[in-house]
Amino acid sequence: MAITTAWTGSDKYLCDDELAQAFHMSRVLGMPLLIEGEPGTGKTELPIQFANDTKSKLFVFPVGSKSTVDQFVAKFDHVKYLRDSQIEVLNAQREEKKLEKKLSTGGRSTERLDDYVLMGPGAQAYSNPHSVLLIDEIDKAPREFPNDLLYALSHRKFILPESGKEISISEEDMPAIVITSNREQELPTAFKGRCIYHYITFPEPQMMLEIVNKHYPKANADIVQKCIKLFYQLRELGLERAPSTRELLNWLKYLNTLEKNEAITKIEKLEGVGVLVKTQADMKVVKRSMTKLVN
Repeated sequence: MAITTAWTGSDKYLCDDELAQAFHMSRVLGMPLLIEGEPGTGKTELPIQFANDTKSKLFVFPVGSKSTVDQFVAKFDHVKYLRDSQIEVLNAQREEKKLEKKLSTGGRSTERLDDYVLMGPGAQAYSNPHSVLLIDEIDKAPREFPNDLLYALSHRKFILPESGKEISISEEDMPAIVITSNREQELPTAFKGRCIYHYITFPEPQMMLEIVNKHYPKANADIVQKCIKLFYQLRELGLERAPSTRELLNWLKYLNTLEKNEAITKIEKLEGVGVLVKTQADMKVVKRSMTKLVN
C-alpha cells in the first residue's frame, strides 16, 4: 500500500481512533473501507483529505441511480472508432488518387483497440499504484452495481471492454479504496464481505468543537460555543432531518463574515436557521420551540 503507517488525520480532518484503525487495516490488507453514517459526518472527506495530506493521486466516482460498472471501469468509444474507420477508408481512397493530404485520426489506429477505451476512475486507480479511490454514496446505485464490483475487488483486476486488456494490481500496490454509504438501501452481504466496515457515530459536542476548530481556528469562541449549543438543541427536537456537521460548518462560515455582536444576535434570534433546518415541517417545530432554544 501507499502508506501502511497509521493515518490519524490532518490539520483539515479529525480522525478518531476507531476510524483511523479501520482505515489503517483496510490499507494494510488491500481491502476497501466501507463507511456508513449520517450525511455530513465526514465520510467523503476522509479519502480526499488523506490524498491531500499524503500527496497521493485521487480518483473519484460519484455514484448515481443510473451508474454502471462500465462508467466506473472503462467504456469503449464506438462512435470514435466508427468515425476513424471511415477516415481510414477515405485516406486509402485519397492515396489511390495520389492526394498527399490525409485526414487525421489524432494518432489513433483502429488496429489498436485500446486507443478507443475511455478509462474510468476504477481502471485509472488500478493503473496508478498507491493512489486513492473514492466510490461515493454507493447506496444510490442500482442493485447490480455493487455485485458487479465483486470480481474486481476479489481478484484486483479489471478487463477492459472490446480490447480485452487486463489491468491488474498487486495487494501491496492496491489503491486506498474508500466506499461511502448513507444507507438509502442495504448493500449485498457478499459485497460487504469484501470490505472493512466502519460506522461513523455522530460526534459528541466536545469532538464537534475540535472539528470546528480544525476548520475555523480563528473563529470567535463565544460564537462557536453558541452555535454548537443551538446545533445540538435542534438535533434533540426530533426533527425529520437533523442538521449535520456540514451544515453547522456552513453556518459558521457565514457567521464568521459578521461582527461578533451581529453574529450573536442572529444566533439568538435564529436568523438564517434555514442553513440547518431543511423541511417545512421541521421549521414549524423549530419556531414552536424558539423560547426553549439558545437559553
